Amino acid sequence: MATTKSEDKVTKPKAPKVSASAKKPMPEVTASELPPAPKAPAETLDLLEPKKKVKRREADGPKSALSPIQKIQAKPAAKSAVVVQPPPEPVQPKDAPVEAATVEPEATGSEGGKKVLHLKTSITVKDLAPLIGIKPFQVIADLMALQIFANINQTLELDTVAKLCDKHGFVLEREKKDTSKGHHKQEVKVEAPKEPEKPKEEALKPRAPIVTFMGHVDHGKTSLLDAIRKSRVAAGEAGGITQHIGAYSVKRNGQSITFLDTPGHAAFTAMRARGANVTDIVVLVVAADDGLMPQTIEAINHAKAAKVQILVAINKIDLPSANPDRVKTQLQEKELTPEDWGGEIICVPVSATKGTGVDTLLEMISLQSEVLELKSDPRAAPRCTVIEAQLEQGRGPTATVIVRMGTLRVGDAFICGSYWGKVKQLISDTGKPVKEAGPAMPVKVLGLSGLPNAGDELVVMESERAARLLSEERLFEIRNSKLAAPQRATLENLFANIAEGQKPTLQIVLKGDVQGSVEALVGALKDIPQSKITLDIIHSAVGPITESDVLLASASNAVIIGFSVKVENNASTVSKREGVQIKLYSIIYELIDQVKEAMAGMLEPELRETVIGHAEVRQVFDLTKGKVAGCYVNDGRISRSARARVLRKKQPIYDGGIGTLRRFQDDVKEVRAGLECGIKLGDFSEYLPDDIIECYTLEKVPQQL
Repeated sequence: MATTKSEDKVTKPKAPKVSASAKKPMPEVTASELPPAPKAPAETLDLLEPKKKVKRREADGPKSALSPIQKIQAKPAAKSAVVVQPPPEPVQPKDAPVEAATVEPEATGSEGGKKVLHLKTSITVKDLAPLIGIKPFQVIADLMALQIFANINQTLELDTVAKLCDKHGFVLEREKKDTSKGHHKQEVKVEAPKEPEKPKEEALKPRAPIVTFMGHVDHGKTSLLDAIRKSRVAAGEAGGITQHIGAYSVKRNGQSITFLDTPGHAAFTAMRARGANVTDIVVLVVAADDGLMPQTIEAINHAKAAKVQILVAINKIDLPSANPDRVKTQLQEKELTPEDWGGEIICVPVSATKGTGVDTLLEMISLQSEVLELKSDPRAAPRCTVIEAQLEQGRGPTATVIVRMGTLRVGDAFICGSYWGKVKQLISDTGKPVKEAGPAMPVKVLGLSGLPNAGDELVVMESERAARLLSEERLFEIRNSKLAAPQRATLENLFANIAEGQKPTLQIVLKGDVQGSVEALVGALKDIPQSKITLDIIHSAVGPITESDVLLASASNAVIIGFSVKVENNASTVSKREGVQIKLYSIIYELIDQVKEAMAGMLEPELRETVIGHAEVRQVFDLTKGKVAGCYVNDGRISRSARARVLRKKQPIYDGGIGTLRRFQDDVKEVRAGLECGIKLGDFSEYLPDDIIECYTLEKVPQQL
């Protein structure tokens, strides 16, 4: 008893708190007895961890009466129970939805009284059965009712699964890939290279001038360039005319000069335009004996549009018929006043064959380049212009480019038009490999993924991956534009389309050696008049004629035309087997003329009527074989092999062949003017006096385009 009293004394200040926690319904507990509560954490802080087991006694407390000593021991536990017990209550509702969320995709949710089954792709019979709550053999039986015979491991399409779900009270929802939740790799948008910023003045360094030779065909541009390069380029050109655009680098007195040689033929307008756009100085080559010609005037317009400096080289001054003053007069008319006439245009008389005036021309080019103060930043991001592109055996697609800024190096990843690539090799104009190409240097680039168009810009990218992605985007856009919906027929163009369908069509597969030549040929062929016959170029590409080209021509009933290309051995064999015609040309004049002749040959000849004579019916004779008209030939002649028509009051009433032509009792081939004859026209018998029999012939005349 003494111990209990002493214990009561010890616990007396805190007895109300213990009774409040252990016996809540007791009325003795008052708010005034609660102030000692702040001391509780200090006393129970060390006892909290070891007294966790007392929690069970606390839970069992309301069921059994506790002794005073147990009450003292239960007091800290009650405190801990008050602090720890509330967290389990919010934890339980959190756990419940997690279980429901994991179950929902496996089982299904509910929608409109029906369970929803989510599927992304096709599913097997074995996997479908537990999802809709039936056995696999029941699924097979349901499929047999749908006339589908499947085994347990067979994959079912979503349309079939939807029917089964509907039968068993499910709704099938097809899940789509959500890019925001990482179901598949998110597309990376690669931006096209931005326009270069203006370089700083201290970064600029002098560069070589780019000089383009332009002028009319056969005025001596290539020969003049030969004299400068001391080479024989023109001798290698088919027909002696330039049909490619060439880029060359020449060193004179330690200074490099880049020359571009453009074709002068009318078909190569696009090439001349490109040559004028990338150049600094245009050398206009004019023959002294010929003067300004159409392509010369066109070259002047290209140079003016590009706003570049123009020099005039008056070539062929060694010929007896040369007249340089006439050339200067024509230049004056085109607002190009020669320097010796008080203008700004430098005119240099030269002779490419004898080398006269070539050094003077080079001096003037160097002088002009010094005046222009041509500079470029060799450390900037490289940008080049494609001058020409071609497919080479063993090398694949290659492009001749001129570096406009920066330094192009082996290993650089780049984008060129719609194609990407990595520079595998750089080849100079002399055919030697180089490791890098600075501004204004012409080089051939190897490592393209496809054949770019002449005039495209080659831009070096940060990485090979970025270049490839940008190329894929551009090719995808081109493909989508080609697959765009065709124009639908309307009442206005319906009859025009029908008339177009009646026209014969010449289909062509065109292969050329370089991109510029193919482009020029396509333009020249499309300029051929097509009012009577349609010319359809079903395929045009660069490279030799392959077996696939022959098969395409065979399927399309087309003719293969090759320009400065060869035919592969297997393609030649297949062409003979398929009966496909292959025509090879090396001069553009011959190609265009042959195509025109072929188109004209496909046209049906016109029947032209020629009247050869008239005869007047004087009397009609009724014979046993029918009625015969006794006639007098007024003019021309009546031929037995010709046709005739009967005119009555100038209106034709019969048209047909001559059955009988007699003079007296004899059959004759023809009767001339001023003679009488008997005429019987086929089965016609309604002759009347004063009828006119007109005799004519039908001639087949070839049509012109």
